[in-house]
Amino acid sequence: MITLKPETIRTDRLDLLPLQVEHADEMAAVLSDPGLHTFIGGSPDTAHDLRVRYERLVAGSPNPGEAWCNWIIQLRDAACLAGYVQATVTVDDRGATAEIAWVTGTPWQRRGIATEATRGVVAWLRQHPVHTVIAHIHPDHQASAAVATAAGLSPTSQSHDGETRWQLTIS
Repeated sequence: MITLKPETIRTDRLDLLPLQVEHADEMAAVLSDPGLHTFIGGSPDTAHDLRVRYERLVAGSPNPGEAWCNWIIQLRDAACLAGYVQATVTVDDRGATAEIAWVTGTPWQRRGIATEATRGVVAWLRQHPVHTVIAHIHPDHQASAAVATAAGLSPTSQSHDGETRWQLTIS
């Protein structure tokens, strides 16, 4: 069983806030660009769809061996939301593995926000019994590859659903 719950994480410019259902309206606007789905598929969710999803995520995983840690990226100076970072943490006999992902809204891209947020989450995971951090990234998604590299992950030879597995082993 794992009881890991997201906590507010502060970085130089960002507050990573534990996800709340109330974030749905603003996040629907942040994530409204269909271009954000180029590599991950799908289309932008409505505010209603996000509220339904956020209710499920905030309730937590029904699997006692899995924790859903979701943060909303808030720019501290502008007091606006700019994206999200998530970690699905699963337990094994060595401790825990975290699979992470991130999305930054189009207006906030190319400012290092995803990198700063992802580094913040990886640093937070290092304070918990997590031994491996992984991400799955489309081989053509250079921006996400750069974020993963900056957060200490390296590409592996493994792939899943056409995406490359990136990994950081924490000793």
